[in-house]
Amino acid sequence: MHAAHILNMDINPALKDSFSVEEISGQLFEDDALRRISFNELILVKEGHGAISIDGTTYNITPHSLFVISKGQVYAVNGHNHLEGYILQFGDCFWEKAPASASNCKAVLFNDPSGHQQMQLNQPDEDALVSLMQTILDEFNTPDYVNKADALAAYLKILMIKIANINSLLHQGHSTIEHKIYREYVELVSKEYRNTHEVSEYAEKLGISYRQLADLCKRCSGRRAKDIINGQLIAEAKRLLQFSSKPVKEISYLLHFATPYQFSHFFKKETQVSPNEYRTQFVKIGI
Repeated sequence: MHAAHILNMDINPALKDSFSVEEISGQLFEDDALRRISFNELILVKEGHGAISIDGTTYNITPHSLFVISKGQVYAVNGHNHLEGYILQFGDCFWEKAPASASNCKAVLFNDPSGHQQMQLNQPDEDALVSLMQTILDEFNTPDYVNKADALAAYLKILMIKIANINSLLHQGHSTIEHKIYREYVELVSKEYRNTHEVSEYAEKLGISYRQLADLCKRCSGRRAKDIINGQLIAEAKRLLQFSSKPVKEISYLLHFATPYQFSHFFKKETQVSPNEYRTQFVKIGI
């Protein structure tokens, strides 16, 4: 089997501080090539049509929606796409300029994007995001001045908090302490999911019981604690199966499964197809 061809996308190196924002009226891309991004991306769609595939899952491009695409994800658009809206991109080095109090918002949105890859917006929320995006764009286009990057980072913080609240991830729990622990859990999973699959091990690292972690995940996100771990594992497994020629056996060990059989059983339970069947789908369509 051949490895899939992927275009690795970086923010234009000429852009200072790895940050970019632009208004778009037209096609997102003119081809349907697969692109792996090395930055975080928000696509705000005021009007549009077409389809976008992110890590193998296809979403319709619909008016009044927002796409959250995380660093390392692979996506493609069909050739008949059209968007009216905004695209904002930022790298990790730029995010470091944002106030520390916003870090948990970014963790919730980008460390586990599969649960909210596309958000449908009501009119007041869309209006608020359009206003923020336009303000950030105006600031981005002003002549350079001292601390301009800090100003953009402050605007980005406000945008992250607003989006996190729209997605009901910051105000569904019962206390700010629960929110904080939940966001710490999501961030910890994004760093350690390859080696640690058990909720109890994360609970121990966070200094709480298994039951406490399970309950607060349900309250803060509506998802099981185990679902968050499994989501990261499946997303990475799909990338490796689709975009590399590594044998299933090697992938199973990379993701810290005891045996290839255990990995295959897990993958089929989560996706309804075996790893080899999933990979064959993309070979057949020539990816």
